[in-house]
Formats: sequence, structure tokens, C-alpha cells
Amino acid sequence: MTQKQAKRPSHEVYVVEGEGDKTHWTKVGAAWPHDDGEGFNITLSALPLNGRLVIRKPKPQEDRG
Repeated sequence: MTQKQAKRPSHEVYVVEGEGDKTHWTKVGAAWPHDDGEGFNITLSALPLNGRLVIRKPKPQEDRG
């Protein structure tokens, strides 16, 4: 793990399945930006077999309800 990764990740990684009202988001990892800003290091806690990966900035804690 790099020194950058020891800090809190800048983004969360989700696998998203379905569309519209039937969309299901599952958090599967985290992402840290490269020092040059040109990419990310991504750590996954699960490997999705279906759906699509989405990387988003985390919402503030009070918005997560």
C-alpha cells in the first residue's frame, strides 16, 4: 500500500445492476487518485460478475441515511 493509499480514498467504487426504479448499488471498493491526476489506484473487496462499475465521490456522512 502506498503512502497515498494510507489516506482516506477520494472515491468509492460500486457495482450497479438494473435500470430506473430497479437499480441496485453495491459498494465494492475504493479509489485513490494518482499523484499526477491522470488516473486512479482502485482496491476492490469483491469482483462483480454482472452490472457495471461506477466510481463516485463519497457523499457527506449525513446524506448516507
